[in-house]
Parts: sequence; C-alpha cells; structure tokens
Amino acid sequence: MTVPPTRTDGVVAAVSAGVGGPLGTRAGGHRWWTPVRVVLAIAALTFALGMVQKGNCYEDTWTDGTARYTHMCYSDLPYLYTGRGFAELAWPYDDDAEVRGRYPEVMEYPVGISYWAWATADVTHLITGSPDLGERYQRPTSEFFGDPTIQREIRAFVIVNALGFAVLVLLSAWLLAGVDRKRPWDAAMFAASPALALTALVNWDLLPVVLVAGAAWAWARERPVLTGVLIGLGAATKLYPLFLLGAVLVICLCDKRVRDFVLTTAAAVAAWVLANAPAYLTGPDEWKVFWTFNSERAADLGSIWLVISQATDGVDVSTINTWSWLFFGAWCVGVFVLGVLAPETPRFAQLGFLIVAGFLLVNKVYSPQYVLWLLPLAVLARPRWRDQIVWQATEVLYFASVWWYLGGYLAPGGGGDSGFYWMAIILRLAGELYLVALVVRDVWLPHHDPVRRDAEVVPPDQDTTTRSNAVAV
Repeated sequence: MTVPPTRTDGVVAAVSAGVGGPLGTRAGGHRWWTPVRVVLAIAALTFALGMVQKGNCYEDTWTDGTARYTHMCYSDLPYLYTGRGFAELAWPYDDDAEVRGRYPEVMEYPVGISYWAWATADVTHLITGSPDLGERYQRPTSEFFGDPTIQREIRAFVIVNALGFAVLVLLSAWLLAGVDRKRPWDAAMFAASPALALTALVNWDLLPVVLVAGAAWAWARERPVLTGVLIGLGAATKLYPLFLLGAVLVICLCDKRVRDFVLTTAAAVAAWVLANAPAYLTGPDEWKVFWTFNSERAADLGSIWLVISQATDGVDVSTINTWSWLFFGAWCVGVFVLGVLAPETPRFAQLGFLIVAGFLLVNKVYSPQYVLWLLPLAVLARPRWRDQIVWQATEVLYFASVWWYLGGYLAPGGGGDSGFYWMAIILRLAGELYLVALVVRDVWLPHHDPVRRDAEVVPPDQDTTTRSNAVAV
C-alpha cells in the first residue's frame, strides 16, 4: 500500500492538475515504472544537471580563479589532487619524512574520505596511462597544478569521483525510498533537490550521506547491528553520523529496547575503530590532524560565529570552541527531553535531523555542501514539498552568496565587511530553524506529523497491491 502524495501533499496535488489531477480510486499503474524507479530516474537527472553546472570549471581545469566564483562551480577535488599528494599516489597517512617534506599539509578529513580519495586517485592513474612517478619525484610540487599532463589527470580524477558519487546518489535514493515501504515518494524530495545538484561535487560529503541513509533504512528494518555498523562507518567519514546514536538512545528508552541500544553502540564503536586502524597504525600523527585542525580552526564560512567575529573585534578560537560545544550540549539535552516526554515515540529521522541541525547551527564552520548532511534526514523527518522548498530556497541563496562573497562581488563600495553575506548566512539559518520548528511540533503534537497523518488517507483494508507496484502518485 503506497501513500499517494497527490492526495496528501498540497504542492504535489496542485502540480498534478496539469496532468489529470490527484490519483483516483480506480487509477491504474505501469508495470515497469514503479515509484522507486521513478525516484532513481529523477536522482540521475538531478546529479547529471549538477555535473553540467560544473562544466565551465571543468573545461579550464579549475585554473580560472574568477570563473569558479562567477559560475559557482568551485570544487575542492582538483586542488587536493595536487595539494595532498594524490598526483604521486602518496598514502594520506604516510609518515615518511620525504613524503611529508613534499606534502606538509595532511588530509584534514576523517579516514573514510581519505581512503576514497586515495583509491580514486589510483584509478585515475590507471586510466590515464600510469604516469612515470619517478620523474615527478624530481620536480617541485608547485609545478604540478599547471602541468598539462597533470591537468588531464585532474579532470579524470573529477570524473572518476563523479561517477562514484552518482552511484552513491542512486543508492541513497533507493535506501530512502525503502525506509517506509508505504512512502517511497518521500525520497523524491531528496532526488529532485537543487541543493543536491549544486553541492554534490564540491567535496566528498556524499560518502557519509549514503551511510546515514543506510542507517535509517537498517533501523526501519529493525537491524540494530547493521545500523551501528553504518553509523560507525559514517562517523569514520564525517563526525556528524555519530550523533545519530542520540536518536537511537531516545527511541530505545521510550520503547524499552536497551539491548538494541547496546548492540547499535557496540557495532558503531567496532566499525569506527576498524575503519580508523589502517590510518592510525601507518601514521598516528597524520591521523590526528583532523582533530587538531578542527580544534584550531577559527570562525569560518557560513557560521553565525563568522558574522559575530566580523561584526565585532573578533572572537577567540578557544571561546568559540567552548561556547559552540556548550550550546550544542544544551541543544542535545533539549532534544532528549523532547523525545522522552513526547506523547508517542519520535521517529529516527526526526530525532536525527534535530540533533544534526543543532550541530550545524552552532558549529564554527558551515560549508555550502553541509546541506547534504541534513538532506536525507530532512526529507524523512518532514516529508512535505512546501517545507522542503522553503528550506532549500535559503540554501540555494546561500550557495550563490558564498561564491560571490569569495569572489569579492558582495563587498561594499565603501569598504568594510559584507553585510549582504551576513544576511545570506542569517537567512540560511532561519530556513533551517523553520524546518526545526516544524519537526519539533510534529514530535510534540504527533497528529501534525505527515507520516502518521497520511497513514489515514488510504484505508488499511483497501486493496492497493497492484497500485503499490506501479507509478501511483
């Protein structure tokens, strides 16, 4: 039984007027085009449009320092290919003095991203003819980015990663469509997301996204060990999936499932340790860079701390670290209290979304691609097109603003800080808080929750077996 969005979502119902209106009680379906296959097709198209959007930068191999901002096609991948040693296939956690002399800047990401980047660099070398690395070792690394041969590799490196990301997007969409078998169309809000198209190629943030989607899928299937493994692998790729254990804790306390919480947590810890072991054993100092880099980082792009720092005489890094963690700790306590006092046990995605949103709201850096962290949780937590459009509109506005800010196009004519960029940051945070407020209301007043309310649209005794296997919207 599939809940038809044309009968439950006002935006979808209005759009459907141009193709015959909402689904009727006698509507038929298509044998091949099931909801999940339609969602996957939408996801493929969205990702393809995102690749096209990066075309201008791809053509000049990201060498035009102006175009990457005017065309909003910046990506970290090309610069890290030469800047972190992948042009020489250097292991990210190699502690050899000669390697570190050539590449003093170590990968500042968790191990999952470093492994993926190194593996895709290896594939890049294979498909570009296995270049002579001995010759490269004799040259200064400062020459690499402008070298035509290496530029060809950079483009191949981006393509290899993009193809891998495309698989991750499709897998994420498939997993999200399967979280609730009655609601496969909720995943269409992920698949058709403009934020997904714009930010998918900025960095490697799609890696934790698929693991979070997998954790939500596994939890819905009552597989606590698999959920824990995916959370642990996600935390080894980006820190934020670790916070999903808070959602598991609340649910397990409400439903008296202590054993499931223990299994999930143990599996998460084991998976995280095993994933980090190769990096730590080969280069413990290099492995620690991620943790020291983040603790020493000042207020950065997208964060409310940047607005405060620029609007005042600056804020000390230690002060930001202390207050951001205090605010986040208080936020988590609030989510915990909300969850345990709610009339009905909150859903995994609702709690997960609230916790991750709180982390981003008070974090000292909020890069444009971090919207991907929230996207799979948001579409499951509040599956309404209107609310997703409102929130993602603020994300798209910020995406444009950050590149124009970095390009100097938002700078006031008389000098000083860019108030327009501050406004974009505040609007982005306001859009996120709007979605947070709706999810909090849904948890506290469950009759507002679309997932619980829409279940009443199709009577449980109505025979919809045929329709559920076809395109029924």
